[in-house]
Amino acid sequence: MKAVVYERYGPPDVLELREMDKPAPKDNEILIKTHATTVTVGDCRGRSLNMPAGFGLIARLVLGVSKPRQPILGAELSGTVASVGKAVTQFKIGDAVFASTGARLGCHAEYKCMPQDSAVAHKPANVSLDEAAALSSGGTTALDVFRRTKLQRGEKVLVIGDVVTGVCGGANAAWVKALGAAHVLDYTREDFTRNGETWDVMVDTAGTAPYARSKNSLTKNGRLLLVLCGLPALLHAPWVSMISRRKVIAGPAVGRVADLVFLAKLAEACEFKAVIDRRYPFEQMADAHRDVNVGHCHATVCPR
Repeated sequence: MKAVVYERYGPPDVLELREMDKPAPKDNEILIKTHATTVTVGDCRGRSLNMPAGFGLIARLVLGVSKPRQPILGAELSGTVASVGKAVTQFKIGDAVFASTGARLGCHAEYKCMPQDSAVAHKPANVSLDEAAALSSGGTTALDVFRRTKLQRGEKVLVIGDVVTGVCGGANAAWVKALGAAHVLDYTREDFTRNGETWDVMVDTAGTAPYARSKNSLTKNGRLLLVLCGLPALLHAPWVSMISRRKVIAGPAVGRVADLVFLAKLAEACEFKAVIDRRYPFEQMADAHRDVNVGHCHATVCPR
């Protein structure tokens, strides 16, 4: 099978297309023939080890000290079931599925084995395989972080990095409004921390709105959710929550198998949509990494 691998940390050029042995599913596993996979900011960080402040050493210990422990990146995919283990009951050959491997990675390959009870679900009928590949990571993260803020009906929400009220570049304003944002702030023209508005919940997906910058934009019981932050901000979050009525919530999202099934139902009801910014042939994975590095690529899908 074809796979995109990297044997050393560095720029996109370290990625190589190689032939590898096709995996065989164990008794409780399904073998997925990949139709599409995504390149995310997480993939680019894993490839380059360019991590948020304080996480460089931790990342090396997790990913591999001198070289990558897992040479195949990619945490989400879509495809069809090519074969099943003898104990599999939830899927059959030919089923269209989407899946998330999380920190185990390995999705930038032509085939991927996954346990039937892991984060894999049937693809919604009204969603293309390209779109399905991009449902998992962002969707499960959003579900987790909004649960942690205990979001209530009627509360005002600001999402830095896009969407409800969205903060984005002017070129993306129409895109963000089309996704359902009630109001869009162009960060190139307006500083949301100085416009006098306050929000019950602020979600920073871009790593640009630490508590010191955002606190005056929160209501007295407001919650700041740091999806992306460095180690100092992560360690400071509990202290802020102790001394203030405001809360800072930080730390990695926890994905659940049930979340994928829930996201599939939302997508089937047209209440959740994955937006694909660019598509690349599988052989141009390095180009996809270069675009994501720029920081303004919404979702990059690489069909096989």
